Amino acid sequence: MLRQTLLVLAMASALAACGKGGKDPKADAAKPVTLRIATEDLIAVSSNALVSGPVITGSVQPERKADLRAEVSAVVLQVLKENGEPVKKGDILVKLDETSIRDSLGSSEASSVAAGQSLAQTERQLERLKTLRASGMTSMQALDDAEMRRNAAQSELAGARARAVQARQQLQRTLVRAPFDGVVSDRKVSAGDTAAIGKELLKVIDPTSMRFEGRVSADRIAAVKVGQPVSFRVNGYAEQEFQGVVKRIDPSANDVTRQVEVLVGFVNNIQPKVAGLYGEGRIDSDVKSALMLPEASLVKAGDKFYVWRLKDKTISKVMLEMGLRDPRTGNYEVKKGLATGDVVLRSPSSTFKDGQAVELMAPKLATAAPGVPAAPAVAQGK
Repeated sequence: MLRQTLLVLAMASALAACGKGGKDPKADAAKPVTLRIATEDLIAVSSNALVSGPVITGSVQPERKADLRAEVSAVVLQVLKENGEPVKKGDILVKLDETSIRDSLGSSEASSVAAGQSLAQTERQLERLKTLRASGMTSMQALDDAEMRRNAAQSELAGARARAVQARQQLQRTLVRAPFDGVVSDRKVSAGDTAAIGKELLKVIDPTSMRFEGRVSADRIAAVKVGQPVSFRVNGYAEQEFQGVVKRIDPSANDVTRQVEVLVGFVNNIQPKVAGLYGEGRIDSDVKSALMLPEASLVKAGDKFYVWRLKDKTISKVMLEMGLRDPRTGNYEVKKGLATGDVVLRSPSSTFKDGQAVELMAPKLATAAPGVPAAPAVAQGK
């Protein structure tokens, strides 16, 4: 009887111990974890302007540029400017040999003097014959012959003067001058080269007259209008975004590429100083209001996107239908899944669970130092 009583008491003690302190580890593991989230970790969905339009590609080119070519056939004596050197309007850039041209000028001027003397003599003879003809002392034929000689002398003088002017112009063209203030961009000759007429000597560009010469696909050209803003990036200036405005649209498409050239002027006088650099951007032809989210808030699952939305102190997974990406800000358009005022997590984690409870922390008083990332959401068990 005593043995049975002790057994009952032992069993009762064990049951009591289990009821007081015994815990199931599996039950603890399944218990949901509460997220502690600061207000800085949340984003309120709002409507913003979404800018879209045709893609434009091209290069930066100067509007003012000159290909200086030889206008006389001569030997290059001296090249006074090198690539990259600034020049002023009227500066001598290349000197050509003027020896033969100066000889031609001297010969033309001498011929002009002789033709002038011959003309003066024929005019005196004509005046004498006119006087004799009035007295009946010479024939009409003699008078006509004198007039013909005077006219021939006039023609000869005019020709000699024209040859002298031409030689003088050629002499001036042996000195190749800068047509405007700019920079030498491409030197083609050196001292000792023979410069035939039409040979390219060097190029001069005005670096303050840069513009973006872009091309747009023909199927999007109907959306392009003069005056529309353009934003684009240029190779070599990767961190800088340039702003421009459409100045002119070519009335014909390229025969090979079927693209249409669009000239874009820089605004605020902020432009690259190097010509020929490749650039790519977008013409802001369409502006609409849309819900926008930064890329960091989106979670990609295959070809779909979702976000974690906070509502009633719990988070839930919300699948989205995405639209265009704004190239200016990098944000994405949300077509379906969210509404204005919804609150989503700024930088979600892969460990979050649907229906997980959330505890909002007090706003952070100190701002993180530059380059230090904000603290992620903290999960804590209750």
